[in-house]
Amino acid sequence: MTSENTHAVAVAPETDWDAQAAAFDDEPDHGLRDPAVRAAWADRLRAWLPGQPADVLDLGCGTGSLSLLVVEQGHRVTGVDRSPAMAERARAKLAGRAEILCGDAVAPPVERRRFDVVLVRHVLWALPDPAGVLRHWRGLLRPGGRFVLIEGVWGTLAPVGIPAARLTALLAPLTGDVRVERLSDDSVLWGKDVDDERYAVIAAV
Repeated sequence: MTSENTHAVAVAPETDWDAQAAAFDDEPDHGLRDPAVRAAWADRLRAWLPGQPADVLDLGCGTGSLSLLVVEQGHRVTGVDRSPAMAERARAKLAGRAEILCGDAVAPPVERRRFDVVLVRHVLWALPDPAGVLRHWRGLLRPGGRFVLIEGVWGTLAPVGIPAARLTALLAPLTGDVRVERLSDDSVLWGKDVDDERYAVIAAV
């Protein structure tokens, strides 16, 4: 699967994320327990996020590993996850340094609040209407804000995910400058070598 492929890729079956919460951080790129993996993600986030303190909305925050890195870089974070078990683990990990809400990433329970960054990792690909979701998320951004979307395509026989070319096409009507960073070649990020399509899109509005 290459980034030139703009076709939709199958969405994975529904996952019981409450059941997955206890073991979620065992994956190197989830728990960020390895100092090298943690540092690699911190470096990427530093390059993607504003240089000054900003309001960051982390949608599908899981156990809060990325939220914690963002807070440590001086930003104000609101994390949202629809799994109560994930949200509880995120609250424990953040220890009061960020607001963690239990709710749907599709329509996060943030009322009329607006943010400088919408940060999403490995969530958009699993949603049935990514175009509609992106339009809604666009409304959560302040003028001059940005999307930081980390996505990919996984598997060979029955791949799931969203190719970079399709995501950038969906963003085109909503954003100005769009940049794609290939992440597949950086094995430190994942704690292992990967041969599928993994990338980040940074899109200014």
